[in-house]
Amino acid sequence: MDNNKENGSAFRYTYSAKEQEELIRIRQKYAPPEEDKMEQIRRLDRSVNEKGTVISIVLGVLGTLILGLGMSCALVWQGMLFLPGIFIGLAGIGILASAYPVYNHVTRKERERIAPEILRLTDELMK
Repeated sequence: MDNNKENGSAFRYTYSAKEQEELIRIRQKYAPPEEDKMEQIRRLDRSVNEKGTVISIVLGVLGTLILGLGMSCALVWQGMLFLPGIFIGLAGIGILASAYPVYNHVTRKERERIAPEILRLTDELMK
């Protein structure tokens, strides 16, 4: 008789390639992602436009709502709100008109802020 088997101390090893692959997939879902330099450049390049886009969309929606309020005042409640409605509508048009220049300004500032990092990363990759 083998004493190791009787005592339950026998070493048993089972290997399954499918289990190992599944373990690796599960581990990759929870491990922090590793970002290479090319992915960093892409992420930085995308982030340049995002801030300006969000600000210009907010200005566009706000300007549209204010323009609509002014139109409602001028057309629906024609009595004493007609003249204020015109000025409210003009203010909405002004806010709408400022959305694109604000987008350009914010995007230009973001490019200036991120340019050194992108240039450094591209120099490292090109060497």
